[in-house]
Amino acid sequence: MHTVVVGTSGVSASDVLAVARGGARVQLSEEAVAALAAAREIVDALAAKPDPVYGVSTGFGALATRHISPELRARLQRNIVRSHAAGMGPAVEREVVRALMFLRLKTVCSGRTGVRPEVAQTMADLLNAGITPVVHEYGSLGCSGDLAPLSHCALALMGEGDAEGPDGVVRPAAELLAAHGIQPVELREKEGLALLNGTDGMLGMLVMALADLDTLYRSADVTAALSLEALLGTDRVLAPELHAIRPHPGQAASAANMLAVLKGSGLTGHHQDDAPRVQDAYSVRCAPQVAGAGRDTMAHARLVADRELASAVDNPVVLPDGRVESNGNFHGAPVAYVLDFLAIAVADLGSIAERRTDRLLDKNRSHGLPPFLADDPGVDSGLMIAQYTQAALVSELKRLAVPASADSIPSSAMQEDHVSMGWSAARKLRTAVDNLTRVIAIELYAATRAVELREGLTPAPATRAVIDAVREAGVQGPGPDRFLAPDLAAADAFVRDGRLLAAVEKVTGPLQ
Repeated sequence: MHTVVVGTSGVSASDVLAVARGGARVQLSEEAVAALAAAREIVDALAAKPDPVYGVSTGFGALATRHISPELRARLQRNIVRSHAAGMGPAVEREVVRALMFLRLKTVCSGRTGVRPEVAQTMADLLNAGITPVVHEYGSLGCSGDLAPLSHCALALMGEGDAEGPDGVVRPAAELLAAHGIQPVELREKEGLALLNGTDGMLGMLVMALADLDTLYRSADVTAALSLEALLGTDRVLAPELHAIRPHPGQAASAANMLAVLKGSGLTGHHQDDAPRVQDAYSVRCAPQVAGAGRDTMAHARLVADRELASAVDNPVVLPDGRVESNGNFHGAPVAYVLDFLAIAVADLGSIAERRTDRLLDKNRSHGLPPFLADDPGVDSGLMIAQYTQAALVSELKRLAVPASADSIPSSAMQEDHVSMGWSAARKLRTAVDNLTRVIAIELYAATRAVELREGLTPAPATRAVIDAVREAGVQGPGPDRFLAPDLAAADAFVRDGRLLAAVEKVTGPLQ
């Protein structure tokens, strides 16, 4: 099994995906273990002094003014974890929790938190054993980190709370640790606080959303090309020289992908035939501009994610010169903003895809296709309600595009008086990405059927490959009305697991 080695300088997005989704094992580097030990010596020295140090010998948040005597400090660290493990609602997905745990371990291994090496090793041991703490949907305001979600993870390290085993069954964490020979940790000064103070949940969800959107944006280029072809549109608007004079890189990539899919098509270029039109509709002609803007948004989000993956987010932090200083680096604004920005781009991509689908189904705008692509219009409804489903999904995408990061709600007796809501931004983006997949699947379903109804015209080789593959996957072609939900589910799976791109790229080579 693949092993990810965690050092002091952060991790990569591919590391996060390997651990969160691929079940990769985690190993601490020698450099990380040495840095952990060195930072712990500093914390221990400060703990032995009479002067109060935030997080080491004081309370937290609005209670930071109280000096905690040595005999109460272990209790303090246990209490902060127990009290902060206050999440409610349904459990979040296993991959999200694994990303959350791994990214907190990444910061711990930076040597900036003062956590002992044995605590970090126990964090790795839980990941390697496939033990996933139960983390709830609600509890994070995205400032002072994802407090409640991280607290539920820290609780499992202590052998408390519930966790999911590698078999998917939820049991008491103490039972699971014992079954895997893992000793629960007894937290010492600063360690409870260090395990809770990070943007790890929202960052993990950002990394995974970017990976999913990389596939979906290329898939959307394919379905846009199929719709253009089915509508007898022109591919002249995709010419590289047109996109070179407005040099947005995402736009150029999207146009190049569509052009590659349409190469050799016998359906394009018929816009001047029986019902001449000077230009295709915006949803067809401007597909690269909209998808391209989304791609450029993703590029900015990757930049933010990469910076955060290289960060050590904690409060207070142990600096290289031995100082332990309070800071505000736990504030999730940088991550929250791009999570919201992506949700806007996702909603617009879904919106333009739905407009193309509607055009395919409208006999007044489809240039010769039967109403709703029905076999016997009037007797058959065709794909009428598939478009309703797509419209409902797009309407939900628009609601999910309302930014979470524009909100803030004060907490901790006004000490934490401005928060990022980044966790909420991440949760709604996950839903948006999921729904965008369905929207693209419905366009795929309609466009492939429409191309097949263009009798006497030969589709592009890439289009033919998609149609053959999607039919082989159980998505049926034109014909009388039938139970539609299974076809839509099969189309969704075809897009979601990458088979759509695989079918196209066998003909076109890798899309951008």
